[in-house]
Amino acid sequence: MSTIISAENNTHFFDDVSKNFDYAAQFTQHHPGLLNQIKACNSVYHFKFPIRKGNDFEVIDAWRVEHSHHQSPTKGGIRYSEMVNEDEVMALAALMTYKCAIVNVPFGGAKGGIKINPKNYTTQELENITRRYTVELIKKNFIGPSIDVPAPDYGSGEREMGWIADTYATMNPGQLDAMGCVTGKPIALHGIQGRREATGRGVAIATRECVSVPEDMAALGLTPGIEGKRVIVQGLGNVGYYSAKFLADFGGLIVGICEFEGAIYNEDGLDVEAVFQHRKSTGSILGFSGAKKEFKNSAEGLEQDCDILVPAALENQITAANAANIKAKIIVEGANGPTTPEAEKIFYSKGGIIIPDLFANAGGVTVSYFEWLKNLSHVAFGRINRRFEENSNLNLVNMVEGLTGIALTPLQRATIVKGASELELVNSGLEDTMIRSYHEFRQVYKNNPKIDTLRTAALVVVINKIAVSYQNLGVWP
Repeated sequence: MSTIISAENNTHFFDDVSKNFDYAAQFTQHHPGLLNQIKACNSVYHFKFPIRKGNDFEVIDAWRVEHSHHQSPTKGGIRYSEMVNEDEVMALAALMTYKCAIVNVPFGGAKGGIKINPKNYTTQELENITRRYTVELIKKNFIGPSIDVPAPDYGSGEREMGWIADTYATMNPGQLDAMGCVTGKPIALHGIQGRREATGRGVAIATRECVSVPEDMAALGLTPGIEGKRVIVQGLGNVGYYSAKFLADFGGLIVGICEFEGAIYNEDGLDVEAVFQHRKSTGSILGFSGAKKEFKNSAEGLEQDCDILVPAALENQITAANAANIKAKIIVEGANGPTTPEAEKIFYSKGGIIIPDLFANAGGVTVSYFEWLKNLSHVAFGRINRRFEENSNLNLVNMVEGLTGIALTPLQRATIVKGASELELVNSGLEDTMIRSYHEFRQVYKNNPKIDTLRTAALVVVINKIAVSYQNLGVWP
C-alpha cells in the first residue's frame, strides 16, 4: 500500500464524510429534510482558465465549493495539488463546516482546489495562476470578507494568500475590509501572529487534553499525561512539523516520522528539528543519523510500536488494509480524512480511540477567525490594552513590595508585570477553544452508550448546532 493515496483513485471521500454524518444523524431528532440540507454542498463551482507556461499555454482546472451558508461568510483553504478533484474539494468543504461548528467559530464551510503540482511552476507562473484564480472567484462573487474567506491548505501558504489579498483589494478599490477576504497572510499584509503553526499547535493541544483524562487512559492501559508518550507523526509539512514540535515540547517522545519518501524510527526519540533540517538539506528524511530503523515504504512507519499516531499528510492513509497492523492506542487526525470508516471500525474494535479531524486540526480555522476579526477591527490584539496592563501590574507589584518588605528579583518582576502580546493572546484563545470543545463532545460520547466513537459524538454536537442556526435563520421550521 502506498503511503499517499492518489485522489484520482479516490472518488469516495465525500461519500465517506456523508456516511459518518448519516451515522451520527440517527442520534439526533431532526427532520430528514433538514439533515439533508446540512449534509449537502450548497454551491460547487468548477472552472478552467488558461495560463502561459514558457512559450506554450496550459488550461488549469480549479474549484471552489461552499458547503453551508448557515453562517456567513464561508471559510476554507485552497489546495494546490495535481491530485485535487471535485469529490475531494466537496468533502473538505463539508469537513470545514463541521470543524467551524465544533470549535464555535461563526463560519460556514468552504474549500478550494487548483489542480497543479506547484513544483512544476516558476514563482511567476504560480503568481499568475493564483491571481487568475482569485479573479475568477471575484467574477462569480465567491470571495469577500463577508462572503467567502479562503486560507492556506496543502501546497499553498502565506505567499499565495498575499497574492490573493492584493488581487482582491486591487479589484475592490476603497473597500475598507478588503484584507479580510483571506486569512493566513504574511504579518506585513495584516496577517496574525501564530497562524502558521496554529493547526499543529491545535493537534498537540487536542492530544494533550485527550491523554490528560485518567478514566480514558485507564481504559487504554495508559498512564494519564503526555509525558513520555511515544508518538509517530506522518508528514513533515506545516501541520506535521508543528504537531511533532509542540508534542515534544509538551513532553511527548517522537519515536517515528513518516514522509512520502520513507519513514524513520528510534524508540529512544528523534530530534524533530534535526530531522527537519536534514530533510531540508538532503531532500529526504532517510539517512538521518539519529534513526535506528529506516523504511523505504513509508506505510511501514505507521505500523511501528507507539502510543499515539498522528497522520498529518493526506486523506485515506489508514484503511481496512492496514488498520489491524496499527499498534498505537490513540490516533489523532492531523490531516483531513486520514482514516476510512472501515478502518475506524477495526481500530475501535481493538480498543483504541480516534480524535477526529473535524476537531483535531481545527486550530488553523480558529486562528484564522482571530485574523479575520483583526482585519475587520483594524487593530492588532493587545495594542490597546497591553501597556495599561503592564502599568496596572507594576503598581500592584510596587504596592505588595511596600506592604510586605519583600523585594522581587528583576526576572520575577518582569514575569508578573508583562502584558500579553498578540501571539500570547492568540495562543491562549486557541488553547481555550480546543480544551472547551474537546470536553463538550467527549461528554456526549460518555453520556450516551449508543454513541460508539468520538467522531460520532462530535458530529452529533455539530448537527445540533447547525440545525439551531438554520432554525434561527427562519429557513427551517
